[in-house]
Amino acid sequence: MDFMTAVRTCLSKYVDFSGRARRSEYWYFALFSFLVSLAASIIDAVLGTDYDGATTGGLIQTVVGLAFFLPSLAVAVRRLHDTDRSGWWILIGLIPIIGWILLLVWFCTDSKADNQYGPNPKTGPTGHPGDYPPPAYGSGQYGG
Repeated sequence: MDFMTAVRTCLSKYVDFSGRARRSEYWYFALFSFLVSLAASIIDAVLGTDYDGATTGGLIQTVVGLAFFLPSLAVAVRRLHDTDRSGWWILIGLIPIIGWILLLVWFCTDSKADNQYGPNPKTGPTGHPGDYPPPAYGSGQYGG
């Protein structure tokens, strides 16, 4: 999955906590969120809305953080689903250092085979790489 596809997917599924997300989808969206947050912080500094250099962020950065909270949470839960874990495991991040390291390891873990959260997004329901989403019925592929 490329950068723009990952960003579009995450923003279009901004409150969709079901299904699975590939590593590339998660990490590209994390990169996009970081870059937008960096740009918002620069805009805050230029406009003077950064609350005198406070560590809490400025007005623009706060709005961006609120806008990206649910999409980031949703893609993190879908990423955990891809590693065959419940989305509730995101709460382990509340444990300082150990929880963060564990989440980082899980977010870097490769996709698991088809599980209760859906087919493997790397191979799709047919088990062939690159066949996700499945071909339309009657397209002639795989005898359809």
